Amino acid sequence: QVQLVESGGGLVQAGGSLRLSCSASGIIFSRNAMGWYRQAPGKQRELVARITSGGSTNYADSVKGRFTISRDNAKNTVYLQMNSLKPEDTAVYYCHLGWSPSFGDWGQGTQVTVSS
Repeated sequence: QVQLVESGGGLVQAGGSLRLSCSASGIIFSRNAMGWYRQAPGKQRELVARITSGGSTNYADSVKGRFTISRDNAKNTVYLQMNSLKPEDTAVYYCHLGWSPSFGDWGQGTQVTVSS
């Protein structure tokens, strides 16, 4: 049974930083792409960043240069380092297993709130 557990969310002032972690179990982590998505109130869930099993990454235009996704296969964990946070980054952030959001598994989400 796949389990994804996010941590690291919280309240931060604009310009600050947070690092989200997603710990995975029940899978061969190193063989899977992983991603971070977010959903703000009243908006659809959107891609933030993804990383392939080989370490290739892609990012939403809105976070390029500010966010970095990485993975530690020894720890079965994917990270999202978020710098220069803006109020518009406020959302629930979800960890996702796989490449396409139409498939795979989701974590329970972690709230990120950026105050102005």
